[in-house]
Amino acid sequence: ISIPLELRKDEDERKKFVNEADAVILCLPDAASIEAASWVEPDNDNTVLIDASTAFRVDDEWTYGFPELSEEQRAALQKSKRISNPGCYPTGFIALTRPLVNAGLLAEGTPLTVNAISGYSGGGKGLMEIFEGDDHEPWGAYAFALKHKHIPEMTKYSGLGKAPIFQPQVATFAQGMVVSVPLHYSWLATNDDDESSSSSSSSIGARIHEALSQHYDDCTFIDVMPRGEGAVKEADLLERGAFLRPDTLMNTNKMQLFVFDNDQAEQAVLCARLDNLGKGASGAAVQNLNIALGLDETTGLL
Repeated sequence: ISIPLELRKDEDERKKFVNEADAVILCLPDAASIEAASWVEPDNDNTVLIDASTAFRVDDEWTYGFPELSEEQRAALQKSKRISNPGCYPTGFIALTRPLVNAGLLAEGTPLTVNAISGYSGGGKGLMEIFEGDDHEPWGAYAFALKHKHIPEMTKYSGLGKAPIFQPQVATFAQGMVVSVPLHYSWLATNDDDESSSSSSSSIGARIHEALSQHYDDCTFIDVMPRGEGAVKEADLLERGAFLRPDTLMNTNKMQLFVFDNDQAEQAVLCARLDNLGKGASGAAVQNLNIALGLDETTGLL
């Protein structure tokens, strides 16, 4: 269905179309999304709302739209009529950390830092106009008040229950992003004293990689890449043999997860690479739409 162009600003007409639709994806600022969500009639148990704003992402009455979070999350999305689409940065952070919490490698309350760089399209029309003009910075970090709107969903759905220090950046490429989480092994709950652990003889880096690989083993859109810089180089996944390029997955709903570990230094850097407009936004919305409507999850995405 399509609302006539001349009636697009008519609230009564918009309400009517919302209630007639099988599914509605809201691509609006928070306040406008809250208003549009209120238009669904109380007796309407048919229309699926998928909201792309931050308005409902930590609202318990809405289902968080990251199906790879768990089998229970996917099942909840299949039944839900209210789905909050994840933010782009949280998609990478949660994908890297939640499996480690589930595996007992990261304890609840662990204080983490997340460093991320995104294409300028994530800033909307205003930032796109700046970066596509002649007068702009080559790179810019922001959110120095340490209260970015993505932090609440990172805190909740990572399972950590503690807000990370979030350092986002944008640069002179349109699409794509890399989200990085540095770890000291001393922060991890590795259960070295547990002789019954099947992974007790494995390196910490191997355990991290194994936890991610097992979690995403059957996932269509998330791939865990070879472990360590050497293996990643060998697989030709670093630009010029050195750089993790952020725009490699542009125009896809794919996400790649990397574990760069150094057991001697007892450190690791976990990285997620995705398209901020794909798995970080519209691709995830289509994936959630497919799941909620009982369609093949990959419809329109492969």
